[in-house]
Amino acid sequence: MAKRTLLLALTLLLALAVNAEKREIHILATNDMHATIDVFPQLAALVDSLRTADPSLLVLSAGDNRTGNPYNDLYEPVSYPMISFMNLIGFDASALGNHEYDSKVDGLAKMTALSNFRYLAANITCPEETGIKVVPYQVFDVNGVKVGVLGITQVGTLGIPDTHPDNVKGLSFQLPEEVIPQYKWLTEQCDVNVLLTHVGYEEDVELAKKFPYYDVIVSSHTHTQLEGGELHNGVLITQNGYQLPRVALTTIEVEGGKVVSKHTENIFLDKISSHNEAADALLAHFKSSPEMERVIGTFATDITTYDALGVMMCDAWREELGCDIAIENYGGVRYDVFPAGPITVKDILNLDPFLNTAVVMTLTGKELSDMLIACYKADRNRFPITSGCTAVVTYNDESKKEIKKLELFDSNGKKLDMKKKFRVMTNNYVASICDSPRQDQGERGTDTTSSIIISWLEKMGTVDYNGRRSFTEKW
Repeated sequence: MAKRTLLLALTLLLALAVNAEKREIHILATNDMHATIDVFPQLAALVDSLRTADPSLLVLSAGDNRTGNPYNDLYEPVSYPMISFMNLIGFDASALGNHEYDSKVDGLAKMTALSNFRYLAANITCPEETGIKVVPYQVFDVNGVKVGVLGITQVGTLGIPDTHPDNVKGLSFQLPEEVIPQYKWLTEQCDVNVLLTHVGYEEDVELAKKFPYYDVIVSSHTHTQLEGGELHNGVLITQNGYQLPRVALTTIEVEGGKVVSKHTENIFLDKISSHNEAADALLAHFKSSPEMERVIGTFATDITTYDALGVMMCDAWREELGCDIAIENYGGVRYDVFPAGPITVKDILNLDPFLNTAVVMTLTGKELSDMLIACYKADRNRFPITSGCTAVVTYNDESKKEIKKLELFDSNGKKLDMKKKFRVMTNNYVASICDSPRQDQGERGTDTTSSIIISWLEKMGTVDYNGRRSFTEKW
């Protein structure tokens, strides 16, 4: 009887030991928040609730925490509102998005110094004198489970992130696929391995094919909305649009040092009714600026596309600066919809949040055509928006990855003379990314492009841009 009792006890202890080896870890991930501070009281409340259930919850950001809200982007010290909210919530780590560089090296150094969490980027080299605090990876001990997180920052066609070259002077970058293999040793030492990337959904799918020894890729940059997580080559990829419509909660079960299951659910922040009181107080403090709410114009009808808003921006620049043509890269337009009604200073600073300045140059029709194609290539194969001329873009196929033919027309529908010279306005970012042959590199002004739009709207009063486009696409 005693032997039987002892055997039962040993069996129970063994069962408990096996169960003890099972661990469940939870990762809450954000991406491309773009300073959407209005939802942080709900996000903070969500994190409070999740940490009540799991105090070891990891909270990660895949970058582009800033740029997109004037309450944050015009604040001194730079980006302090976002950092304050992320510190309050207790983020554990963040990737460096391309917009983290928008305040140049000095601003990034201040930002990393003020943050209570680490910035992770294995493919960046920052000289010590820059003061930028960034490390390649971080290992977290989560209930006895070693979770390794390797950070990767985006590298564009110019060999730098998608930002003005002046913003990353003194910094150097390597391609993700060249650097990631150097940290395979880290994956062999950890139970769970996460790539925290700011490179884009399609690029992350390729990384999953090349590096299947990662369990999860927390993805960003392309503002792709995934329904939960997607499995690619056994790697779980998460990404949730931009400006915090949802966050991704990933649950990973580990047994005997091996990942045995993983899944992601999306949590809609607009469905969270509870607020964190400290975050509410911070929000009220940072938004106490009457100038931001000043009405400067009116939209007569609803705007429903990026194109229409981009044409309005370009019209404002062209008319205010007395140019023939104005150009904006497609990615520079930050709204796709805008309701009929009043337009405020804050609205325009959200629409054009980069604090770019105007550049005016004289270009031949051929130089203009080359510049538009260069902008398309540099802006992830998205054709730029114009005012003063329209375009018919013919691609090789419906993937739109290569332009076969480009035709330009003036405001009367007549083909643009390729030898004629035009006074062309764009912003300093577009001028820098367009690697095309041109005699005139342009003269840079001091006024921001957003202030030019504000001035134009104050004169125009009511405008109607619904349905406006500057280019037609064919293949």
